[in-house]
Amino acid sequence: MNAGESVRSVAQMQVVASTVTLVRRYFPQAKPNLRPWRDDAQTRQWSEPESLDLSFHFPGWDPRLQCRSLLLQLRLQSIASNDGLQLLGVLIHGMTYDGERWRLVTVGDWQPEGAHLPQPAQVKQLRQICRDLFYLFDSDVHADQMP
Repeated sequence: MNAGESVRSVAQMQVVASTVTLVRRYFPQAKPNLRPWRDDAQTRQWSEPESLDLSFHFPGWDPRLQCRSLLLQLRLQSIASNDGLQLLGVLIHGMTYDGERWRLVTVGDWQPEGAHLPQPAQVKQLRQICRDLFYLFDSDVHADQMP
């Protein structure tokens, strides 16, 4: 679900702002987009309210990342006791106008999969972004499994 449309609390707003700041720390040239999905019937049918989605567009083709944009999908769970959010997982897609080039999921060994993979230095940056997101949420869900 588009992060710009699904924010319903101050906690969610802080998460979105912190995520943008975090990604821009590693990729300062990337322009954030809080509404990466079109608002049409077909897209709404795939809506996932437990996900905050945002994208980052580069000024052009990034050969090191093998993409033009990053799509981040944060899988969240509400914590009723303190009105907070817990991060369950992160999915990062490397995208072009043709579609997905690769994806990195915080399951297993956190290695990107796809036809055109980013360079090793960028994989390290992407994995660090995921680690930082878990620390941002103070989530221990994957703390013992982080590569």
